[in-house]
Amino acid sequence: MNYEVLGISVLWIFLYGYLIVASIDFGAGFFSYYSFVTGRKHLVHNIIERYLSPVWEVTNVFLIFFIVGIVGFFPDTAYYYGTALLVPGSVAIVLLALRGSYYAFSTYGAKDNKVYMLLYGATGLLIPASLSTVLTISEGGFVSEINGQVHFLYSRLFTSPYSWAVVLLALVSVLYISAMFLTYYASKAQDYKALEVVRSYALGWSTPTILSSLLVFFAINGHNPEHFQRMLDLSWMFVISFLCFLGAVGLVWRRRSYGWAFLLVMLQFAFAFFGYGASHMPYILYPYINIYHNFTSEAMAIALVIVFIAGLLLLIPSLVLLMRLFLFNAGYVQGRTSKKG
Repeated sequence: MNYEVLGISVLWIFLYGYLIVASIDFGAGFFSYYSFVTGRKHLVHNIIERYLSPVWEVTNVFLIFFIVGIVGFFPDTAYYYGTALLVPGSVAIVLLALRGSYYAFSTYGAKDNKVYMLLYGATGLLIPASLSTVLTISEGGFVSEINGQVHFLYSRLFTSPYSWAVVLLALVSVLYISAMFLTYYASKAQDYKALEVVRSYALGWSTPTILSSLLVFFAINGHNPEHFQRMLDLSWMFVISFLCFLGAVGLVWRRRSYGWAFLLVMLQFAFAFFGYGASHMPYILYPYINIYHNFTSEAMAIALVIVFIAGLLLLIPSLVLLMRLFLFNAGYVQGRTSKKG
């Protein structure tokens, strides 16, 4: 059995789960603040809070699984990425802590504080921007090893067009995914005033998302031609992703089947994300970490695969139960029951 491919596939599934769930969370935080400063809070804030109340605590479970797994399956990632992510990783942790403090304080009535709302909205954009540096660094050219010591080239990262293209894609994708989900959620709640607002957000961020995706696609050609060529070999996945995008935006534009529209959004990012991941193989970090040359022992691999598959089997039913009790419970969605369940 090819444990290397199985291991990275399981980790990529967890990372995709985090991409979707965290994007909804981060984008909702920004829209919550934006509605606060534009005087639309009374229209959309309740919808956002009804979604976030039961969900925010489980969002980072996917990220924790991925971090533990990537170090467990590929121990060299701690050595190379530990140096490279010292600054962006620390920034992300601080921002996640600030975001968590907002949730804690909002429980005790501080949710209307302008400073807390600003931090809440800002972290919704700054966290994905800082986390996106992981994908940027993985393309190579930002880490060098001299005499057995890893050096991170900060100046090259901050002056790279590819790096900024990835940050831009991370920001607009978060807002697009979140707005699409909130459109479906507002429709299910039959909150038509909120629906009009978040629907306009979804349509407004759709074009920047596809344009920034194309920008990253061509920026990779300039930064890592080898990876770009493998992406062309899997171009059918990106074509299907684009068709899903057209279908999702078309349904929202025609005010029809918002649930199917969000499903198409998930498929859009699934095909793009797994296409990117497959074309990136066998490297985790060009040219230092290869899944075949930097893999853990077979015994450790078997144990990790069992644990992570068991984790998926536990996490997925838990999320389904959470959705049935809260997110897709008609009474809760429409605000007829307490948000604390």
